[in-house]
Amino acid sequence: MSATIEETGSGMKLHTKILLGLVVGALFGILANQTLGGTHPVVEFVNTYIAGPVGQIFFRLLYMIVMPLVFASIALGVAGLGDLRQTGRVGAKTLLYFLVTTALAATVGLMLVQLVKPGTRITPEIRTGLMQTFAGDAATKVEAAQHTNFGIDTFVGIVTRNPVKSAVDGDMLGVIFFGLMFGIAMTMIAEDRARTMTRALEALNDIVIKIVDMAMRLAPYGVAGLIFGVMSRFGFDLVAPIARYVAVVMGALLLHSLITIPIIVRVLAGLSPVLFFSRIKAALVTAFSTSSSAATLPTNMAVAEQSLGVPAKISGFVLPLGATMCMNGTAIFEGITVIFLAQVFGVSLSLGGQIIVIVMSVMTAVGAAGVPGGSLPLLVGILAMFGVPGEAIGIVLGIDRILDMSRTTVNVLGDLSAAVVIGRSEGVWSPADVPTLTANGPLDETPDWAPPVAERRPPAGGRAAG
Repeated sequence: MSATIEETGSGMKLHTKILLGLVVGALFGILANQTLGGTHPVVEFVNTYIAGPVGQIFFRLLYMIVMPLVFASIALGVAGLGDLRQTGRVGAKTLLYFLVTTALAATVGLMLVQLVKPGTRITPEIRTGLMQTFAGDAATKVEAAQHTNFGIDTFVGIVTRNPVKSAVDGDMLGVIFFGLMFGIAMTMIAEDRARTMTRALEALNDIVIKIVDMAMRLAPYGVAGLIFGVMSRFGFDLVAPIARYVAVVMGALLLHSLITIPIIVRVLAGLSPVLFFSRIKAALVTAFSTSSSAATLPTNMAVAEQSLGVPAKISGFVLPLGATMCMNGTAIFEGITVIFLAQVFGVSLSLGGQIIVIVMSVMTAVGAAGVPGGSLPLLVGILAMFGVPGEAIGIVLGIDRILDMSRTTVNVLGDLSAAVVIGRSEGVWSPADVPTLTANGPLDETPDWAPPVAERRPPAGGRAAG
């Protein structure tokens, strides 16, 4: 490309524009809520015809290309590994990493919520008022939970009957399984025949990245629209009564993000946490604004390959799996929310019960859809296990959007940490492979929204990033 976004217009980097969009959208949303009210005709008009459509268009543009990207990336990742034994080894390491980090995250959340006990601060009057306010939304989540069967059928259902239908239905696990089988089959046919399909998949992947490039040009405006809708509707009215609950969730997310993950990145990947965080800002901002691990996947993969130097065959295998199965933030949220609501309703949990909460938080987090609010139906099911009415989910629905944005950011952080850890464990990546950023832009063609990268070389054993 002749110019990047960083070099055009006002010269402001896209990351800065997105953050500016977040701030502007939040400020105007709070102002509208405090001066006019969330149900004022003017506010509803802006949300219905301006902010809402702009935010949804941005979100839909990203979500539109998730399924083709997942399929192409998984198939190319498996085919790039070549050896089925290597594929099995990388897969086992990846799943183990996801499970261990998610369990650590859930444990951090459980310890913090038991220490602070935010549920004891909710009065019966506030509880009744919140549940009445969100009675309709809560009923929807309860109904969805009745159709959510998490168990052996979930694992059997991974083997999709129809990959096209899975893509249409948003069944990412089914698409991932088909991609895995497709990539494995590519390693088992003649090399010249497989090369033709590899080129086709690489072309599909490049096309998808170009679509992401176009979508990211809308990101600052889409982010502003999404945030305005949240803040103009809720403001601070519902945050105040449950501020301790919000503080516990945010505190646990921060502890996991700023202590657990950095230690893992330093020890297992040998990478400076400061450098790691400085290179993944675009992915974290996208995750925060969209509340969707799936919608963030295109940005996540480009950041891993172009800003961290992770080989495409590793990022293309680990990150699509992570978008569905690495849910550190979701596990924290679910564990804390179950304990919080149990405290609100006076349900006492034994040590064994708390351990079950951790286990269920990990299992349902892995099974949760990587879309906004995807964990809520499964959360209702956990509440029912401990005698807490499913309708109690209405107590946290008012501020779930903000918490969803935050926990999705932690989910994506876990995905990227997995990419560098698995890459190093396989000997195909090291901290020395992290590209050097320059002020002169990239030396080769990359998506316009990507940070400028220089001295980037093709990943060992895989295709060149970008």
